Amino acid sequence: MYSKSAFDNKANKAKSHISCSLIMINSIRWYQRVISSNNPACCRYYPTCSRYAIEAIERYGAFRGGLLAFLRLLRCRPWTSCSIDDVPRKYSIFYRCAWSKAHEEPRLTPLAEEDKEN
Repeated sequence: MYSKSAFDNKANKAKSHISCSLIMINSIRWYQRVISSNNPACCRYYPTCSRYAIEAIERYGAFRGGLLAFLRLLRCRPWTSCSIDDVPRKYSIFYRCAWSKAHEEPRLTPLAEEDKEN
């Protein structure tokens, strides 16, 4: 059905998506080690914006995860209340909107690390 070149093209696209994700994740980890570790914690949400970004990129890839991370940074302002804001289980940029089918209520307690992995 597929020619060898079509299969190779799909494999190359998958590799480029993985490499974009790895570049973004490594950049965020560099930020965490070099810049963020020298400043006091000031993120309004749990998990921190950088941890949220890594989890979103790992779960949804560079583009979708990056978009969720960008929207999270827009929500993180000094006048917002502190809360728990996890990466949505189902991808949607409107997951915090009540009218969205992917709507998730903010939780009051963080998930244990073991619960996140299962």
